[in-house]
Amino acid sequence: MNKLVSSLLAIAALTGATALSAVAESAPKIVTVDMAKLLDDHYETVEQNTKLKGDEGKANEELEKLNKEGQDLVAQLKELEEKAKNPALAADAKEKLQTEMRAKIEEIQRKQNEVQSFRGNTQRSLQQRIQNFRKIMFEKINVTVTEVAKKKDATLVLDKSGFSHIGISPVIYADASYDITEEVQKEINKGRPAAPAAPAATATPAPAAKSDDGAKVTFPGSK
Repeated sequence: MNKLVSSLLAIAALTGATALSAVAESAPKIVTVDMAKLLDDHYETVEQNTKLKGDEGKANEELEKLNKEGQDLVAQLKELEEKAKNPALAADAKEKLQTEMRAKIEEIQRKQNEVQSFRGNTQRSLQQRIQNFRKIMFEKINVTVTEVAKKKDATLVLDKSGFSHIGISPVIYADASYDITEEVQKEINKGRPAAPAAPAATATPAPAAKSDDGAKVTFPGSK
């Protein structure tokens, strides 16, 4: 009888240990990652931002050019208005000036529309480029995150950079040892191309960076 009880207890102990081992083995391993940091610090993002800044600068230069053309048209209109105020003008000469002023006003309006259209198209184009770039980059980063997570035998990866619908991070607390952001960055930077050699310094200083405010749409001086 004692042998039977001992056998049953041994079986029960073995079964319990096996069950606990199975639970331990199946327990999820969760890691966190900062996707925003990985995107912002990615070497391709730095390159893309440089290109975007350059294109924005060119767009601002074009806007300034268009505005200058508009300001010149306004100045021409004012000259016509001053000429039309001359009381010594003959009726036909005055009528001719009135026709020229109407045509000039239409030309100014077309130039204003051109500026508005150019700025709107440029902004939409830049925004679309940014959205497309972010989509591509997140797909690439996700591949590296998955590779690192698998190496760490993780079963779930949480992004700690985002916000929930109530405006807080979905990850309230996480042990820093479970954050794989730095490991992912190291893997990403393995594919970073070598930096090109710095160009030789010249005596002529580089032009000052342009303001990001952009050119105004309305033409100064128009009423």
